[in-house]
Amino acid sequence: MRDPYEVLGVPRGASAAAIKSAYRKLAKKHHPDNNTNDPKSAARFSEINSANEIIGDEDKRKQFDRGEIDAEGKPRFQGFPGGGPRGRAGPAGGFESHTFRSGGGPGGGGFEDILNSMFGGAARGQRPGSGRAFEFDTGGIGLDLDLSVAMTVSLEESVKGAEKRVRLPTGKELNVKIPAGVAAGQQIRLKGQGETAQGHPPGDLLITVSIAPHPFFKIDGSDLRLDLPITLYEAVLGAKIRVPTLGGAVEFPIPKNTSSGRTFRLKGKGLPKAGGTGDLFVTTRIILPDGNDAELEALMQKWRDGHPYNPRSDFG
Repeated sequence: MRDPYEVLGVPRGASAAAIKSAYRKLAKKHHPDNNTNDPKSAARFSEINSANEIIGDEDKRKQFDRGEIDAEGKPRFQGFPGGGPRGRAGPAGGFESHTFRSGGGPGGGGFEDILNSMFGGAARGQRPGSGRAFEFDTGGIGLDLDLSVAMTVSLEESVKGAEKRVRLPTGKELNVKIPAGVAAGQQIRLKGQGETAQGHPPGDLLITVSIAPHPFFKIDGSDLRLDLPITLYEAVLGAKIRVPTLGGAVEFPIPKNTSSGRTFRLKGKGLPKAGGTGDLFVTTRIILPDGNDAELEALMQKWRDGHPYNPRSDFG
């Protein structure tokens, strides 16, 4: 990954507030929800988040500035303990001595044992001449080869499942199967699809799922909420109205004298949950016609004069 200061467009001496402000602006600009026609936005958004995880965190920023971690937050190799490039400091401050033995029997161990001693028992392989290279484990250095990306799915895709294409920070693209019932914030782990390093198993790909805003429904746990526009005459006289649900529109009876803000429950029309399905809560919103309607105004004036009432009487 690029230098996190460069990614967020701030100088190395920037204040924490400046970094936070830069991150918020870039995250809003490049969020996949705002760039549905740009296939590169998800990778850019992931890079911005990764940069903020480094220099937006006070401790990690200090570690990065000191060169202790790289731009991905991974520890940099600091050399062998003791400060020397060729060995490990012994009890007296010098280097440990190693005796070459040719055998593998009792008291022996040969070249492989020396490597094991030098590298804390982390060398694996065969003796010279075997034709096989040794593999070394970094031991306490620890490599994090996992990759993290963000993916946005529609509400319908989160319920029914889907196959989506994701672009990794490395430029590689993968088809990912989104399981039915995935929730916002849930992570999908793809084994072995992360970064690679010689002598180590490949890391994993961690995909954090977010759900795009829906034009009608709002998510409330496993329930859905919907504002249903109705006319003044439907509210007064009652009506059968087609109400959208994730499974298709259904006919729903609105009773006479329904006030704006009244909520009805459609059982089992929400999101999947453990042991069943959530509900859909429909709230009516009375919508008047656009523009001035002299006939409606005259009718309301006549009705007001003959049937006065005060719905705000409890206010005092």
